Amino acid sequence: MATKRKSRRAFGRIRKLPSGRFQARYPGPDGVLRAADQTFATTTDADRWLARKRIEMEEGRWLDPAEGRTTVRDWSARWLIAVSPQLKHKTQASYRSLINSLIVPALGDRELSSLRPITIVEWVGAMKTRGLSASRIRQAYRVLSQIMRAAVDNEMIGQTPCRGVKLPRMPQTDPHILTPPEASRMVRNAAAPHDLLIALLAYAGLRVGEAFALRRADIDVAGGFVLVDENLAEANGKLVFDTPKTHQKRLLRVGPSLAKRLGRHLETLPAGEDILLFTTPAGKPLRYNQWRKAYFDPAVSAAGLTDVTPHDLRASHGTWVADRYGVMTAAHRLGHSNASVTTRHYARPVAGRDDQVAEAADFWLSGSGTDDGSAGAASD
Repeated sequence: MATKRKSRRAFGRIRKLPSGRFQARYPGPDGVLRAADQTFATTTDADRWLARKRIEMEEGRWLDPAEGRTTVRDWSARWLIAVSPQLKHKTQASYRSLINSLIVPALGDRELSSLRPITIVEWVGAMKTRGLSASRIRQAYRVLSQIMRAAVDNEMIGQTPCRGVKLPRMPQTDPHILTPPEASRMVRNAAAPHDLLIALLAYAGLRVGEAFALRRADIDVAGGFVLVDENLAEANGKLVFDTPKTHQKRLLRVGPSLAKRLGRHLETLPAGEDILLFTTPAGKPLRYNQWRKAYFDPAVSAAGLTDVTPHDLRASHGTWVADRYGVMTAAHRLGHSNASVTTRHYARPVAGRDDQVAEAADFWLSGSGTDDGSAGAASD
């Protein structure tokens, strides 16, 4: 009597272990035989698992389990090296600090494939418990999200664990918008040549790092132009010259009086196109904290103002320009590639404008059209 032969399995192998459970193994696309990350109670369960793996490979969804076993520490280090050439020096330093101080200590020994959304929720919660600021927590989460997204893109894990995580809200802090006369008082009360630097923040909308990086070659006195093509930033205690934020170089027109003042200041500087406009008494590049304490804050106090930062002058400039000449013009002067950034962070309602609109609306309603702004408003 012929014996019934056991049918050969079409994909993978199953063997019974001494424990009585079954182990499934399968060949990956590279031909290497890999064992399942679990054992099974029956051969039927093992067969089903093998069938799913075969479908994953046929549909191009298969991931090498070894890649998922890479630790967060190793992958974050590799990721940072890969993206660093695309980042500004200050951003590189910030990412490295966040990885070394907040990500690796908590998650560094974890395998990428072991992370789940609840893991990230617990990590965020632990940072809140430690009393970290909302800004710091959100920065750390944003970096981890990029690291995990890169792992997905490189087919190390199927999906990022950074999803559905509720982050602490940032406190709403509106900039202190000065009036043009208030800013002018600051300029008049600042020590030279830092009065000129403050004027560039308020009346040209420069970032403070952009003003610190201005050189003789950037000033066209006759044409009344300032070229903004560099930014001076501090990263890990070191000063670094780089392109402006978002790499947006721009040519700005300044008023005739400001251009003349720039011209007079250039005459006091040493020769050389690369010479910085503003330096320390020793001729070194300026550092933000030292400059603010020595020159900016005293000008604020002398002008009878309080709670004013250098960034407030830039925000004030954006508000003045947006109010009179539109958000797109303000976006250009501030160096924003997207006007929505200008609207969200800089352009603020000017005091008294709502009353003016209400008064103009009365003219529009009556149809008299005798107010100064009626024609322009009707055509918008």
